Amino acid sequence: MVDKDLLSIQEARSLVRAARKAQAQYAQLGQAGVDAVVKAISETTLPYAEELGRMANEETGYGKASDKKIKNTLASQGVYDFIKDMKTIGILHEDKTAKVIDIAVPVGVIAGVIPSTNPTSTVIYKSLIALKAGNAIVFTPHPAAKKCIARTVEIIKGALKKCGVSEDLVSCITIPTLEGTNELMKICDLILATGGPGMVKAAYSSGTPALGVGAGNVPAYIERSANIQDAVAKIFASKTFDNGTICSSEQSIVTEAVIAPQVRQAVIDQGGFFLEGENLAKVKAIMERGNGSMNPAIVGRDAQTVARIAGITIPEGTRLLVSDEPGVGPKYPFSKEKLTALLGFYVVNDWHEACELCTALLENCGKGHSLAIHSNNEEVIREFGLKKPVSRILVNTPSTHGGVGLSTGLAPAFTLGCGAVGGSATSDNVTPMNLLNIRRVAYDLGSNIQPQFVNKPAACAAPAAAASAPASSGVDIEAIAAMIVAELKKNM
Repeated sequence: MVDKDLLSIQEARSLVRAARKAQAQYAQLGQAGVDAVVKAISETTLPYAEELGRMANEETGYGKASDKKIKNTLASQGVYDFIKDMKTIGILHEDKTAKVIDIAVPVGVIAGVIPSTNPTSTVIYKSLIALKAGNAIVFTPHPAAKKCIARTVEIIKGALKKCGVSEDLVSCITIPTLEGTNELMKICDLILATGGPGMVKAAYSSGTPALGVGAGNVPAYIERSANIQDAVAKIFASKTFDNGTICSSEQSIVTEAVIAPQVRQAVIDQGGFFLEGENLAKVKAIMERGNGSMNPAIVGRDAQTVARIAGITIPEGTRLLVSDEPGVGPKYPFSKEKLTALLGFYVVNDWHEACELCTALLENCGKGHSLAIHSNNEEVIREFGLKKPVSRILVNTPSTHGGVGLSTGLAPAFTLGCGAVGGSATSDNVTPMNLLNIRRVAYDLGSNIQPQFVNKPAACAAPAAAASAPASSGVDIEAIAAMIVAELKKNM
């Protein structure tokens, strides 16, 4: 008899021990040495983009092999191009006036939690950003994607070997269990978690510093000034990319009554099929499990497959199944995240109502993640940017492509932070700069110490009415400052 959980725990411990030894040596290479390793991984993995995409699709059944090839290419080439010139090792910056030096310090060994929806691309991406920051990384794979993940790690190890550095810098648990993953998260130095809400919550509950991302429930608001045909075409290109498996894909269209008929027709023209009556009831019946979570049987599937699972017939050429959803909340499944060919449809009177509805959708599931807006009204765009509880506002662009940095100037990434509002430690598209600490060396500025807080900026000055109050009614800041300076000089 073999206890898989015990074997998995032991494997996690062994991999972390080996990674610590490898990372200590790797961190001594200097910036040029680290950059050479990162470049080698990029160049080595790029030719395998198609093979790994096909493997991921065949093993998991999710998405499209051709789109997974694009994601692998973005991870290998796009991420590398973005990070290659980053200064991440040694002295990052020196302020000669303030006499402060910033020094990069790798966090050490990172635990890389990998999902089944974007397995190979996430491994390449996390390997590049971890190693660029001077770290080692140990992956824990989703059991449904362990073969394609293992193959990706094998390719990366080959690049490490050719560079003459330890292959233990990048490794992967081969016996994935919940117990092994929990052990890995407890003994590593930082967790980089991409996965379902349960896994992300476990990462933050482990006691180890973690960067995790929450669920995405991206509303796509089509405002009355938008180019309707362009907006709907981009939404469909985005939502059908890899069958909606990226968390930044659109989950609902929100539009205004004044243009709703045109938007609805554009959706139909793009291959959208509006569900009604029995068709809608059958699809809703297979959307979720008993606990309200997504049904994995339909994740990453195209519209025809979802229809077949639901037992309904839809027209040939249908790309998305769409539903007019009357509300937001647990009882309205089209108001939630749907990583498949399903899309909610909402109509409001104006952008003020759209603002409220988009917030409700995000608070229902997706707080802190992303929102797409199609509009030519800069005032409305700015209002959304200032007030929506998200980390990314994606304007006139497919939100899948925009969120991961394919069609926007955002950092290319497959870990998209949701900020504090979304329960995440960062709101960034995670880069190597999120995977290092900064040590600051600060020199004495001289014996003529001046109390910096005495001369307050005008914006911080007390109101005029308060300034006329008797001195005895407040604290004499200047006197306290003088006392502090005197004590400092006395002890120098």
